Amino acid sequence: MYSFKNDYSEGAHPNILKALMESNMEQLEGYGEDKYTKAAIKILKDKLKCNDIDIHMFSGGTQTNLTAISAFLRPHEAVISASTGHVLVHETGAIEATGHKVISIKVDDGKLKPIHIKMALEEHTDEHMVKPKMVYISNPTEIGSIYKKQELSDLSDFCRKNSLILYVDGARLGSALCSKENDIEFSDFPSLVDAFYIGGTKNGALMGEAFVICKDSLKEDFRFHIKQKGGLLAKGRVISIQFLELFKDDIYFDLAKHANDMAELLKMGINDLGYGFLIDSPSNQIFPILPSEIIKKLQEKYSFYIWQKVDKDNAAIRLVTSWATKKEPAQSFIDDLTIFQKEMDYMRV
Repeated sequence: MYSFKNDYSEGAHPNILKALMESNMEQLEGYGEDKYTKAAIKILKDKLKCNDIDIHMFSGGTQTNLTAISAFLRPHEAVISASTGHVLVHETGAIEATGHKVISIKVDDGKLKPIHIKMALEEHTDEHMVKPKMVYISNPTEIGSIYKKQELSDLSDFCRKNSLILYVDGARLGSALCSKENDIEFSDFPSLVDAFYIGGTKNGALMGEAFVICKDSLKEDFRFHIKQKGGLLAKGRVISIQFLELFKDDIYFDLAKHANDMAELLKMGINDLGYGFLIDSPSNQIFPILPSEIIKKLQEKYSFYIWQKVDKDNAAIRLVTSWATKKEPAQSFIDDLTIFQKEMDYMRV
């Protein structure tokens, strides 16, 4: 059974494990005051070409999101999210549990646009409703689409004109940046958004996300918020060492490109067999629409999520490739799909 369910089934890139072992017996300061955290922050600032940012290490994405959102918003303020957004659908109400409503906006391609945000602002008119204050997006989105630079710039301009915080969930940011359709530079983010995070868990790290605060007014006392939400790790070095390894030789981008390449291999093979897709995703998540009969056969050898039912005979599945996905299982999936398709065609004759 080979898994295409997610991009964190494997452990970590060997360089990370080696670095963790080599530093294992060093006695270092705790809570992110160690030399590795300082080095990781420096290298990230260099890569982002910006020193006027604050960077904090977290263990996971949900903790990053709930800590940042609860810190940045006043009690009556809310978050605008696409209807597929992670904070809305897949975080067990973590944001609402901090006291902040998530306003859902129906979108077709997973991406929020200024027109969507404008609608939300017009629908929330007075103190009898929550006040929209933050725009939450992820890049890539939950359905694999990515933001182009003009789209992000348009969002940035709209948010600044309307005093809204623009926040980017970057759990799979590497995949977006390394997509063949991407035109955003890593160093563009500090000037376009107010805060974002760089996902390590889904791109070669054991765990960890690097959270970047770009807007000065959001920086004050943030470590207090991290501590209060249980995110200030005594052994903060464990996260920082991983980011240092991922970025010092740009392994982060190499791994993300590999994941995208494996997704492209699957995508081309499935397309060549005549099957369509729920969305034309250019990242490491693809959503082919297959006959339910064939899906059952594939599930005997591969694990993946059935994303949504399309009609009584077909469903969209989600296939996710990772930094560690090898060509052989991806090609094997295509070969088996070809065989199952021929078998089904034969039975119909």
